[in-house]
Amino acid sequence: MTFSIVARSADGRALGVAVASKFLGVGAAVPAALAEVGAVATQSYANLAYRPQSLALLATGMAATDTVKALVAGDAGPVPHRQVGVVGATGDGATFTGGDCHPWAGGAAGDGYAVQGNMLAGPQVVAEIQRAWLAGDDRPRFAGRLLAALLAGDRAGGDRRGRQSAALLVVAKGMGYGGTSDVWVDLRVDDHPDPVAELARLLQMHTLYFERPDPATLIALTGPAAAEVRELLAKAGHEDPDLDEALASGAGIENLEERIVAGAIDPLVLAQLRAATA
Repeated sequence: MTFSIVARSADGRALGVAVASKFLGVGAAVPAALAEVGAVATQSYANLAYRPQSLALLATGMAATDTVKALVAGDAGPVPHRQVGVVGATGDGATFTGGDCHPWAGGAAGDGYAVQGNMLAGPQVVAEIQRAWLAGDDRPRFAGRLLAALLAGDRAGGDRRGRQSAALLVVAKGMGYGGTSDVWVDLRVDDHPDPVAELARLLQMHTLYFERPDPATLIALTGPAAAEVRELLAKAGHEDPDLDEALASGAGIENLEERIVAGAIDPLVLAQLRAATA
C-alpha cells in the first residue's frame, strides 16, 4: 500500500525517509529516524513498534541486516504481511517483504539505502526509485535527493490504487531549527491529489525559510548594498541605526531568521525584501 526509500547521506551526517501511499497521513505511521543512529520505514500492515525497536537496536551498533532479522523474529503479528526498510549510520541498508504482501511487492538495498514498496504498479517502481537514488549522488542537498528518488517511483506508477499522502523526514546532528534540534526536515502531505509534487513545493519553502545561507553567496553590508538594504527596510517599516538589528527584525517577521548573518545579507533574503517592497 506504500513505497519508500530509507537512506543515509554520502557524508554519513544525515539520515532520512521519503514515503508515499494511497493512505491518509502516511507520515504519521511509516517513518522514523534518529541522528547518528539510523532510519526506518515500516509499512504494509505496519508494525509501528518497529520504529523505536529498530532505532534501539541500531544504537547498540547492530547492522541494518541483523536489525531487520531481529524485528521480524520478535514480531508476534502477521509477519508475512509486513514490510520494513532500515538504514544505520554505516554499512548497507536492509529491506524485508513478507510473502503475503499485496502484489506487486518487493525491495532493493545497498550501501546506505533501502527501497521497498507493496501494492505497486509493478517492479519498475522500486527499480526507478533505486536508479534515481544512485544517479543523484552529486546532489548537494540530501533531502532533495530523497525526494527526487520518491518522485521517480511515483512517476513510474507508484501505488496502483492511486495517490493520497507523502512525507519526508531528515535528521542530522544540530541541523534543526536554531541548532536546537536534530530534525532537519519533517514535512507531511496528509491528503492531496498529487502528494509527492506537493511535498516538493513544501521542500522549496522549507529551503527558503529554514536552510542556512551558503557563506560563499553572502553580500557584505557595506557601500551601495548597505544603502539599498537600509532603504528597503525603511520602506517595510524596519528602521534602526544598527543595520544588522533592522535586518534581523525584518527577517524575523518574514520567518527568515535562519538566514541572518551579522554584517552580510543572504541573496535570497535580499530578493524577498525587494519583492515585498516593490
